[in-house]
Amino acid sequence: MIADLLITGGQVIDGTGATAYQASVAVAGDRIVAIGSLDGVRAARTYDASGLVVCPGFVDIHTHSDLSLLSNPGALSKIRQGVTTEVIGNCGLGVTPLPSTVDIAALRTAVGYLDLDPAIDWTWPDLAGYLDVLRKARPVVNVVPLAAHIPLRAATVGFDERPATAEELERMCALLEAEFDAGAVGLSTGLVYAPAAYADDDELAALGRVVASRDGLFSWHMRDYADELLDSVAQAVRIGRLTGCRTQLSHLVAVGQRNWGSVQQALELIDEARRDGVDVAVDVYPYTAGNASLFQLIPGWAQRGGGERMLARLRDPAVRERIRAESASAPVGWDEITVNSVGGDGSGVVGRTIADLAGQRDGAEVVMDLLLEHENAVTMVAGGRSENDVLAALSHPATVIGSDGFALDPDGPTGRGMPHPRSYGCYPRLLGRYAGKIGLVEAIAKCTSRPAARVGLTDRGRIATGWLADLVVFDQEQVCDQATFQDPQRFPVGIRLVVANGEIVVDETGGA
Repeated sequence: MIADLLITGGQVIDGTGATAYQASVAVAGDRIVAIGSLDGVRAARTYDASGLVVCPGFVDIHTHSDLSLLSNPGALSKIRQGVTTEVIGNCGLGVTPLPSTVDIAALRTAVGYLDLDPAIDWTWPDLAGYLDVLRKARPVVNVVPLAAHIPLRAATVGFDERPATAEELERMCALLEAEFDAGAVGLSTGLVYAPAAYADDDELAALGRVVASRDGLFSWHMRDYADELLDSVAQAVRIGRLTGCRTQLSHLVAVGQRNWGSVQQALELIDEARRDGVDVAVDVYPYTAGNASLFQLIPGWAQRGGGERMLARLRDPAVRERIRAESASAPVGWDEITVNSVGGDGSGVVGRTIADLAGQRDGAEVVMDLLLEHENAVTMVAGGRSENDVLAALSHPATVIGSDGFALDPDGPTGRGMPHPRSYGCYPRLLGRYAGKIGLVEAIAKCTSRPAARVGLTDRGRIATGWLADLVVFDQEQVCDQATFQDPQRFPVGIRLVVANGEIVVDETGGA
């Protein structure tokens, strides 16, 4: 046999949860063609993996790289971790469809969390058009799209806080069907983000039935991760039970110290539903702080009608006073919220907490002023989470790993600000800091075959003959993240080789 690449002598962890074994892996073209001793195989390149682990490329089930891959098709922050597949369109935040009925400027504001490079011109009308643009950019990673609820609702109902009419709901479902026809593997919603926040159970169930009819995945950024976490889990499970669709609860956490411990209760609700036959699972990342648009701190009623109307309201003294009053009972303190990017010059702001910026002022005032000054283009890192909750979620059998991050280039247009370190370190952090607690074989299964199965991939996520050659070789003794909240744009250590579709994209020196 003649192969293009022969990886010899490594400890193979095949992604299925099976015990590690020593073997060589041969790759020809974009496929794994043989596994075993392979003494008679000749190859154009041989890589000695003795003393190292060989596993499938990581399938990141929860990313926001929809636009960053157009600016950074090299996907540097992800491939250096070992990620070879990105699932985009999460949290209801997406960039398609764009029919003539949608206000594109308002939609770009609504999904501004994705919009790291304003120079990108949104010229595509639908998912098929977007995927054509993406293919021309030639991203290094594989890309799997979810349809997103926010653009679907914006294109049919607009940005008003009201239920969809029967006619609007029919159009929304038709647009979702078209997204599936173009290659979507499921749907995501983001029930904290306007206008998806205004969807009722009838709308969610109608969309869920479409997802079920296509054997897709319904991914939920739930309505609340703080005081109403359990009610939010119950809502997602209820829709999953009603429609029969596969359900994924995104980044399961409990926000605010008063809610610590409720993740375990949420997992018990999930266990009960699974025993009843509801196909529900979760994803999580190994950090005790999250990242979101700063306007998520503004109450939903103040976001009605889209970003421009929200900013107009924030100039109204009566509105500001009401927001200040409501913010007083927030589960996370102003000292736990750090500004990590702004539109334009962030000097003097980025890297500082709201409490620090506020001084003697109320933190809500600072939040509103930042949104006005930067026209809504502000993101935050928010803490208030428990390490015990993170470990409970990571340890649960229904959990897979999703970074909730971006494919970034520190030297390109996506390199500004202080991104959440998960974009650079999620998977090496799991392997270096948590694999000893949950088991290395289990950790790798949560990063490979299991997320691949959740989104319906049948030829990635395992090391098996005939499967696509997405592979990672790493040093179990050295692998770890280097990115921190203070210095986030640092690549990990210990990732020796990454292969995507049979092509070496990271070599043993750590260079891409």
